[in-house]
Amino acid sequence: MDIGLLSVSRNVYSTRRIAEEAEKRGHRIAVIDHTKCSVKLGAGKPQVFFQDENITDEFDAIIPRIGAKVTRHGAAIVKQFEMNNVFSTARSLSITRARNKVRTLQIMARKGIPIPETVFSVNPETIEEQIELLGGGPVIIKLQEGTQGLGVILAESKKSAKSIIDTFYKMDTSILIQRFIEESNGEDLRIFVVGNKIVASMKRTSEVGEFRSNVHRGGHTEVIQPTGKEQYIALNAVKYLGIGVAGVDLIRSKKGPLLIEVNASPGLQGIEGATGVNIAREIILFVEKNGARRRK
Repeated sequence: MDIGLLSVSRNVYSTRRIAEEAEKRGHRIAVIDHTKCSVKLGAGKPQVFFQDENITDEFDAIIPRIGAKVTRHGAAIVKQFEMNNVFSTARSLSITRARNKVRTLQIMARKGIPIPETVFSVNPETIEEQIELLGGGPVIIKLQEGTQGLGVILAESKKSAKSIIDTFYKMDTSILIQRFIEESNGEDLRIFVVGNKIVASMKRTSEVGEFRSNVHRGGHTEVIQPTGKEQYIALNAVKYLGIGVAGVDLIRSKKGPLLIEVNASPGLQGIEGATGVNIAREIILFVEKNGARRRK
């Protein structure tokens, strides 16, 4: 097969691993920096150009690895390929939905997937009321499109929460507020889903003095076996968003597991290292199964 891997650089661990596994299985794979792609509309079929080369018909399938800073442009490039019937491991609409935490949580709540109590608003005059809707402090304040633990703040008191939220509103920054789940003890689960199966799972534990458990924030990892409920949440969250390859983040609370986030471009380094699972190969097998060969 001819596979396009949309990523800013082959030097990124996840990109390199996926490319290696594709080549091992005899595929031609090209790393395409989607930030250097252009689209052409209006005359004939939709076209995609990489720098000055027309790559519209180059690939049987694409694997998007879209960064947070270029979500809209990256999703538009994916859409161009979709319009030409090229298989993608993540649909363009799914990428934008997953990147926006509020939209993800709205979909999950509508489908009955358990999530932490969440409030979002753009009204700076009701900050105190918003905090009270969550039972007062402490609360978690999140940027709606943050990644890897960036833009996630623990406000331990109502006073500090009001100050932080007011600052974000004045900066015209979209945020959401969540009840702090103290019993999670700085731990969360990353469940990696490819297609309709869970291929690897790990628990991430934050460092002392840090409530965020992301590996990029120095969190520690260990292999775990998700409970039946946790598996159900992860598989259905991915299905409801329409993503073929995803990292699902959960926390354990007194009320059971709660979904925190679904990542449409999950990193491989932490979870491959923690579990020993060849996730990159699983992704390529998924592409082989679903990406119909288009070249004659």
